[in-house]
Amino acid sequence: MGAVPSTPRGSGSSERPPDTAEYLIGTFVAEKSFPISSDFWNKLLQLPLNLHWPSHRVNHACQLFAQNNSYTRHLAKILIHLSWCLQECISTSDASNDVYDKAVNAIYISSVFLKYLIENAKEGNLEELYLSLDENEPIPKDFVLDENIENLVMHSMLSFISSVDVSSKTYLLHLELLNFMLIAMSTQLLCGPSPGPKDVNPFIDAAMVQESSLVSLVVRKLLLNYITRPGVPLGSASYSIFSEGSQPSVLQRVGSAAANIVLLPFSYLVSSSGGGSRSPLSDCSLLVLLVLIHFHKCVVNNESMTDRSIDNATSDSLLKENTYFSDNPYCKALQNATDFEFDRIDVEGNAHSGPLVRLPFAALFDTLGMCLADESAVLLLYSLLQGNSNFLEYVLVRTDLDTLLMPILEALYNAPRRSANQIYMLLIILLILSQDSSFNASIHKMILPGVPWYKERLLHQTSLGSLMVIILIRTVQYNLSKLRDVYLHTTCLATLANMAPHVHRLSAYASQRLVSLFFMLSRKYNKLAELRENKVQLAKSNSIEGNSLSDDVSTELHIYTDFLRLVLEILNAILSYALPRNPEVVYAIMHRQEVFQPFKNHPRFNELLENIYTVLDFFNSRMDAQRMDGEWSVEKVLQVIIINCRSWRGDGLKMFTQLRFTYEQESHPEEFFIPYVWQLVLSRCGFSFNSGAINLFPIDPPVEKQDTDGGVTHKHHNGDLNMHGLLLDP
Repeated sequence: MGAVPSTPRGSGSSERPPDTAEYLIGTFVAEKSFPISSDFWNKLLQLPLNLHWPSHRVNHACQLFAQNNSYTRHLAKILIHLSWCLQECISTSDASNDVYDKAVNAIYISSVFLKYLIENAKEGNLEELYLSLDENEPIPKDFVLDENIENLVMHSMLSFISSVDVSSKTYLLHLELLNFMLIAMSTQLLCGPSPGPKDVNPFIDAAMVQESSLVSLVVRKLLLNYITRPGVPLGSASYSIFSEGSQPSVLQRVGSAAANIVLLPFSYLVSSSGGGSRSPLSDCSLLVLLVLIHFHKCVVNNESMTDRSIDNATSDSLLKENTYFSDNPYCKALQNATDFEFDRIDVEGNAHSGPLVRLPFAALFDTLGMCLADESAVLLLYSLLQGNSNFLEYVLVRTDLDTLLMPILEALYNAPRRSANQIYMLLIILLILSQDSSFNASIHKMILPGVPWYKERLLHQTSLGSLMVIILIRTVQYNLSKLRDVYLHTTCLATLANMAPHVHRLSAYASQRLVSLFFMLSRKYNKLAELRENKVQLAKSNSIEGNSLSDDVSTELHIYTDFLRLVLEILNAILSYALPRNPEVVYAIMHRQEVFQPFKNHPRFNELLENIYTVLDFFNSRMDAQRMDGEWSVEKVLQVIIINCRSWRGDGLKMFTQLRFTYEQESHPEEFFIPYVWQLVLSRCGFSFNSGAINLFPIDPPVEKQDTDGGVTHKHHNGDLNMHGLLLDP
């Protein structure tokens, strides 16, 4: 115990001078405790850390540190020094490079060892961090022994982020602070998928109790970092880099067993791939913001759990019943953010309580439009549209909605290359937007000269609305064959239903796809109906098992009955409210009118089909009345339809209430969003983590459910989480 990690290769002496990085790091992890006021800390933080240690040596150093930290409290002490360094950077308008170097060194050393302690905590026991000083520790005059160290650190970091501008001088420290915050908040990975009162997250809890003015400044600064996308300054790395070729980022270097570890503080200065991020600070700022705004702390009511004699099982049950979630100040700050070009208070006279986050919505809109290929940007857009009415209103009045919609539709077009979670988020964004009638009207007025990424057909002079219909139907088709998720079907159809009354000059191809959607779902319905009949016969001979199989198929048949009815309601809405403006829809229905015939007498569909047949009868009679020389061509049929659309009055149609679906989060959205955010963090910032310690989401390879009947299944693996919103039809 207490041995210093072995001397690296190439050292010519067994003696290590007391001012070398090798000696200082070895001493830091060893058993000797240095007082917080010792000169040892200045030496450690001022010396360039240019050690080339392979992963097994770093791991050995971390093991020694974990053994000795309970006595030395060196983690708490280096965090205190980190806070002091940051406070000096904030208070001194023109701090020297040495001050920034000390802060960067402190943050990097802290990151290495804090991460090891978190991911190797036994059964998530974070008391092993020992975030306090020993009572016998000599304390400087300006330090209060009872001060909460995690609160001191988070306050200092958040104050630095919010008050110190990003420049070539401060860039590295800003980036490493954000990396450190992700490490410090990674305690969430040790918790279960549903936040509970026993979860321990000291650093993120400390972030949640900061004053509202600081919270607002931090949210604003993180979003401005994301918008401005500052690049890595030239010449910002003053240390020697890896001896090997292309290397991963600092957090990978900390956690990857294959990495050749270098204990020096510069992350992302060497890209891990040829297509590395253009702005690591922007990406990291977004990830930190997403972790902060989606955190939910579960709190126990003071009056609950007074009977200590209750057994553990009952106790856990009572804990859950007597808990609530405390407010998240970062989420509130984002929800209340306003456009700095528009003062809502002046217009409505309603002042928000507390500081207001004022942002350049135009720049945020444009940045999101550029970055929606990235899944974390999609989640930010969702969070803004779902929670911030100011931003939603801003988006809806933009005349260039294609800036957002085109990358969303392209991502859905490439659904096989997207995660199920990303597809859900994209579809919910479209559903939220489709709740607004002006949005539904305006997207049909915007004509696209071409859609180069759509390969199946040349889409020339297609409206944005027609493209949206095409992509939504294509997504249903993909889901039917691959994901087979009921919620995804429902969301697509709900969005189409919201759009239907406002459809204007729907293209021929979109109209054909809409009728084909009914045919596609009807084939699935017919297969299920036949399967149910067969299983009913089986049930008569095989009792319980057969009955169970029959019930499953009946449930699925009911789901597809609802889907078919919804498609018929979509067609009815177009015919009832927008027929004169959509001759191509009439043509598509006439061209495939046979697909409706088998359902004409179905009790769930007959009223809706009566309207479709009223339209068919009207236009078929007009066709029969036409004298035509030669064969009917598509152009001639369409011309007759266009002429008679002008005289259409809707006589005989039964008017149904307009469908309007709205999206609402479920009562416990944190069970989806917290694991989802952390999967994005792990996949995007190079933050490797001991997979055996992760309890937040499943990490085992997916086990696909065999479905010989081609039925609806729910397949979630490695983060394909089950997130069902509420679709309300008032």
